[in-house]
Amino acid sequence: MSDLHALPKDFIEELKALFGDRFSIAPAVLEHHGRDESSYPTLPPQAVVFANSTEEVAMLVKLCSLYEVPVIPFGAGTSLEGHVLPIQGGVCLDLNNMNQVLSIHPEDMLAVVQPAVRRKQLNAELKDTGYFFPVDPGADATLGGMCATRASGTNAVRYGTMRENVLALTVVAASGEIIKTGTQAKKSSAGYDLTRLFVGSEGTLGIITEITLKIYPHPEDIAAAICSFANVTEAVNAVIEVIQAGIPVARVELVDELAIRAINQYSKLSLIEKPTLFFEFVGSAQSLKEQAEFAQEIAKNNGGLDFEWATRPEDRARLWHARHNAYFACLQLQPGCRIINTDVCVPISKLAQCISETRQELDASWLKAPILGHVGDGNYHVLLAIDPNNPADLEEAERLNSGIVHRALQLGGTCTGEHGVGIHKMNFLVDEHGEGAIELMRSIKKALDPKNILNPGKIFKI
Repeated sequence: MSDLHALPKDFIEELKALFGDRFSIAPAVLEHHGRDESSYPTLPPQAVVFANSTEEVAMLVKLCSLYEVPVIPFGAGTSLEGHVLPIQGGVCLDLNNMNQVLSIHPEDMLAVVQPAVRRKQLNAELKDTGYFFPVDPGADATLGGMCATRASGTNAVRYGTMRENVLALTVVAASGEIIKTGTQAKKSSAGYDLTRLFVGSEGTLGIITEITLKIYPHPEDIAAAICSFANVTEAVNAVIEVIQAGIPVARVELVDELAIRAINQYSKLSLIEKPTLFFEFVGSAQSLKEQAEFAQEIAKNNGGLDFEWATRPEDRARLWHARHNAYFACLQLQPGCRIINTDVCVPISKLAQCISETRQELDASWLKAPILGHVGDGNYHVLLAIDPNNPADLEEAERLNSGIVHRALQLGGTCTGEHGVGIHKMNFLVDEHGEGAIELMRSIKKALDPKNILNPGKIFKI
């Protein structure tokens, strides 16, 4: 556990004076803020502060800058690559008290929220407006965290990622200055695009305290279907043809045979234990019929079985709930296991090759490793189940992860489609972008955070 006494005494006293009982060094509080959903061991911060406003965040950051103490923003703790671990010590800034939907503007199709608003919370408040927020990474993450990691998920094939759905931000810079980026207008050509700079910066360039988001009208009708295939290659080839044919699917997810088996056990379903595509179609009744018929024809031509439909809201919800719980289902594949969850993204034309070669490599290993994917945009995940007490398992998982990433890079893809870099993907960033690009990123970091206090040790090394 981090040593509180390593923090300057005057700094501690000022924190106590500013935040009172919202400053904590209680061991249980520190431990809770020293872990996320990654496979890394718990690493508690030296102190935790709970902020209630942008102004309080600014006060904390100014104090941390003065004493050169790291500050790590924390929301739901659902990140997968060690993003929130205080690897250089410091203060964890818990933003969960900043959880208000500030305003909804249906006429402009936007909403303004604080960073700890959860995506389900926002959609509950939008329910009676006829609008919804579509970015759905599976976990009920905070929208601030989703901005910080440039999250996406199952709906990205139709609605895009957080990058496309954030119009403006309020950000506390490393100096403690409060800055505004973007506007409520749908587009702008005014200066550098600072909004996109902070979206995906993983808390290393500034702390997001307010977000203006795009919202969308609820579709007239929704229909979901699943379709099983003899192997992963046939399933992915069907997806490629559906996308290339211009069928406007809302979601198309791949779940391989091992993951289906785990989902059946965990969610008490009886899906065919074969590689399976989960489809969702939206639109008018007529357009749904046309989309579905075309997609089903393509699926059959690639060896797929007839579509099994879920048109009632409760059936769709159960189906997608099972898909979103695949991570927890796969934890049951091996008693006491932990999951190293890696993701990559490749051009859609290379997806079948990439997944097929990955599946062959995984099948040659002793680790259980299901594949799931938001395959409509070329993104897939591998869940590597390891015994945390067996060093050989961890070594094998990292070997497989390296192979997965380098295969994606060789095919023109990226080392992470949506999880972000955090700690775990740092070493792959140079392979992807080249040393010149990484040095430019370092220059931006040094310019905006010269004392390296904002979530240090993430994305790349300084």
